[in-house]
Formats: sequence, structure tokens, C-alpha cells
Amino acid sequence: MFSGIQPSGDLHLGNYLGAIKNWVDAQHDNDNIFCIVDLHAITLPQPPAELHRRIRDQAKIYVASGLDPKTTAIFVQSHVKEHAELAWLFNCVTPLGWANRMTQFKEKSAEVKGQSSVGLLAYPMLMAADILLYQTDGVPVGDDQRQHIELTRDIAQTFNHHYGEVFKVPEAWIRKEGARIMSLQDGAKKMSKSDPPGCVFLLDEPEVIATKVKRAVTDSGRDVRFDVERPGLLNLLTIYQLLSGSTRDQVEGHFEWQGYGAIKRELAELVV
Repeated sequence: MFSGIQPSGDLHLGNYLGAIKNWVDAQHDNDNIFCIVDLHAITLPQPPAELHRRIRDQAKIYVASGLDPKTTAIFVQSHVKEHAELAWLFNCVTPLGWANRMTQFKEKSAEVKGQSSVGLLAYPMLMAADILLYQTDGVPVGDDQRQHIELTRDIAQTFNHHYGEVFKVPEAWIRKEGARIMSLQDGAKKMSKSDPPGCVFLLDEPEVIATKVKRAVTDSGRDVRFDVERPGLLNLLTIYQLLSGSTRDQVEGHFEWQGYGAIKRELAELVV
């Protein structure tokens, strides 16, 4: 199992529930490699001193969250030069059209209005190198990364077609629940560091976390149930389910006769 997170911002609850918690839960089921992908981070401008601090803080959070360095490989991507070397080989076998169609590239390049780097375009080939370098069986990712894993598979198959069976073709391991944690202020948008009111950072103080949860947007309904048509409430219930270890039925039963205020109070305590 291989996965990694960029040190481009402070880690938040979405990173934890969508990735790190899953790594911890499964760390004794696989041979594990969990990376701090700093080469990916610099596809967008990063203040050097800030990036250095975040790399070290992220390593601390990996361990503090329960990853055992005795049984799990934890390292900084740029410290292993073969990631960049293999990425260059993949740049040379990947059609430009494949890179141009990546949704994440379109979104991020639109944000900087034509000033995006070549590195941002080549991001998926570097991600493919990260994964294929270790003959990875599975990559635990959020649903938003599914397209990148499919490209990784295409690159592996193309390379193998031309040069022999060099790389194992990996699978995307995507959770059915909690693969994408949404903003507390907009249930239609993924939780992001660029939206501080809707984002619970892992190192937020308890009172800050409680305030953010209690100000979370829900809806005008009364009944408590997991409903995709009510994204704000669905997000809160999903976070509660994942942190409590309950089933959906148990969560709905627990809050059946309680209002949204009670949900937020209990959820704030659970998140803290």
C-alpha cells in the first residue's frame, strides 16, 4: 500500500478521515509506504521556510496519529531521487492529451489564470512514478483522485506494452464512506485549507474546533438521516459516524429525537 499527502498546507480533518485514519487502521494488513510528497507541493509556489516546517510537522502528525515507524515506511519524497527520475521517463511515454484532460489540472490552472507551471501539468506522471516505483498493489485515495489512479494504470500498461512487464498495475482503494469530507460551510465543496471557516485543522485549539462545528451549515429540515439531498447534514453525520465507529443506522437512531443543536454539540466533543 502506497499513499502520500502534500505538505502544502496544515493538515485538516478531511486529510485525517479520508486518508491517515485509514492508513492507521490498515497498517498491519499490508506492507506500507506513506510519503510526504514535497515534490508535488512545489508544483505551486511555496515559501521555502514554511514548506520546511510543514514537512516536519506532517511527519510528526503521521506518527502522532498512530502510524508505527517500526512497521511502516515514512519518508520525504524528494529524499528518494528515483521518484523524479521515473517521472521523467513517464513524461516521455505519456501523450499530452492524457495530461490535459486531468480535471485537477484544469481546476488548479484556472485558479492561476494561465500562469500554471509545467510541473503542474506533469503532476500525474510524478504521482504515477510514486506508486509504480514500489510495485504497489493498492492506493488508498479519496474519490477525487480516482482519475489519477486510472491514468497511473494507463501509464503502467503502456510502458509494459512497449518494454515488457516492468510494473505492477495497481488498484485504487476508495472507501465507500468518508472518502471525501466536505466543508462545514458548504456541503457541496470538499474541505479545504483555503476555506478556514469550513475547515477543521488537526492542530486547531479545542475551542476553535467547537466553534467551527457549531457554526456548520445544515438545512431547514427536522428529521435526522443520511441524505445526499441534504449535503450539510450528511457531512456532519458522516464525520460523526467515522469518528464514533458507529453504523449509519446507529447514528440515525441515536439522534432520532434530537435537533441539529444536539448533533453539533456531540460532534464538536467527538472531533476535539
